Amino acid sequence: MSIDPLSAILGFVVFIFSVIVHENAHGLAADHFGDPTARLAGRITMNPIPHIDPVGSIVLPAIAMTQGFMFGWAKPVPVNSANFRNPVVHNAYVAAAGPASNLLLALGGALLWITVGLVFKHASGLNAEGSRLLLFFNTLCGNLIMWNSILAVFNLIPIPPLDGHWILVRFLPPGPREAVASIGPYGFLILIGLMVSGLLWRILSLPVTLAVSGYHTLVNVALEYL
Repeated sequence: MSIDPLSAILGFVVFIFSVIVHENAHGLAADHFGDPTARLAGRITMNPIPHIDPVGSIVLPAIAMTQGFMFGWAKPVPVNSANFRNPVVHNAYVAAAGPASNLLLALGGALLWITVGLVFKHASGLNAEGSRLLLFFNTLCGNLIMWNSILAVFNLIPIPPLDGHWILVRFLPPGPREAVASIGPYGFLILIGLMVSGLLWRILSLPVTLAVSGYHTLVNVALEYL
């Protein structure tokens, strides 16, 4: 399988950056609602070293990219729900902060793409000399949109330990809430099974496609009419 080196390198860098922002968002939200655990542990930082999981952040993404997709994780930030005034509600907010940060990063990629595109569109003298620079930004912004859309949708799956299950239990009565929590010890195995079987991408494909298409439509409309 032929892999574009520029896209592969930028995709990997974007993935690492995006999961670090995702974990920082969890830590900042937890700190806002009264739990300083992540801050005291030095996990609210853009320094990648405290966040990198050797297997989940390096080995698996590198292998996955050779197959044309991205899969991996960073070390989860520590959260102590006992510090929250309302653990069920605040856990949901803390969980939602991660995917929300990825959707905002994807939007940032779209806005950067529009800005760079408009510069090249209205400064024609840059077109010939700046073709490589334009290719770089197009590839960078495309990766920001794609991988952050995937990260957001993936983390919203309501299976422990993903963020979506914390959001789901926010709206469940105690009985079903405990039933979802009981899946916790098997959640990672379920996710691996979904990935190996190919069902994971079937679950992700439609919402990811809709999200990516929405950002691309924003870019295309802006560049056409501005």
